[in-house]
Amino acid sequence: MTQARENRESRQSGPGFVRKNRGYSLVETIFVVLVILILAAFAVPQMGAVVFQYRLNGAVASATWAVQSTRYQALMAGYPYQVVFTKATNTYQIQDLPIGAGAYANVGSAVPISGSTIALNQDTTFRFLPNGSVSAPTGALNNFAITYHGSTKTITVSTYGNVKVM
Repeated sequence: MTQARENRESRQSGPGFVRKNRGYSLVETIFVVLVILILAAFAVPQMGAVVFQYRLNGAVASATWAVQSTRYQALMAGYPYQVVFTKATNTYQIQDLPIGAGAYANVGSAVPISGSTIALNQDTTFRFLPNGSVSAPTGALNNFAITYHGSTKTITVSTYGNVKVM
C-alpha cells in the first residue's frame, strides 16, 4: 500500500510533471475576446433598432400628450382650444380662443415633437370645444402618422378626444 502511494506521488510531482498556476494563457484570452466580439456583433444591430423604436415612441408620446393636454385645457377653461401639428417644422402649437376674442392665439411657443428627425404625414389641427367634442379644420378628422427611420405609428383621435396609437 505504501508503494502505491509513493508511485502516485512521484507521478504527480516528478521531474516531467510541472504544475503551472500562473493564470490564463494567451490562447485562452484570445478565445474569450473572440467570443465577446462575436456576441457584440449580434447585439449592435439589435440595439440600433431598439433606439429607433424608443425615439419613435417618444415622439408619439409627445404628440398624444399635446392632444390630451389641449382637450383638458378646453374642458377646464370653458372655451375652445386647438392644437396645430405642422409637417414642415415637425412642431405643435397649442392655441386658445378666449370668450370675446376674434381669432385663436398662441399659448406659448411652438414645441418640437421630438429631438430626432421624425416626419409627420400631414398638417393637422384638432379643435376642442368646452363640451369635449373634437373637430379637425385642417387634415384628416381623426388621424395622423409619425414616421422615424421607416417605422410609422398612426395616432387616432375620436370625436370626443380619446387617443389611440397603432
